[in-house]
Amino acid sequence: MAIAQITVIPIGTKTTSLSDYVVEVQKALRATGVKHQLTPMATILEGGLDEIFAAIRAMHEAGFAAGAGRVSTSITIDDRRDKPTSASHKVDVIRQKLGEN
Repeated sequence: MAIAQITVIPIGTKTTSLSDYVVEVQKALRATGVKHQLTPMATILEGGLDEIFAAIRAMHEAGFAAGAGRVSTSITIDDRRDKPTSASHKVDVIRQKLGEN
């Protein structure tokens, strides 16, 4: 199980607003069926590496399909193989250590 953070940035757009592009990228992601969480600055994906890489490709291509002349995609992958984990577990551990749970 891997966790990835993806930011897709369309470049060469007609306006500074990017919400229409984000909507198209999210539609492409949803079509892959990969577990994900939208955040204000990125999207978190959870799953096997093959699934995640396929979802990243779909998200990246969606930027072009939406009309961007250039797309910059940033990817951070946490691939832990010694024990199962999840995005929510990682946050829960920190909250617990902060005494919040």
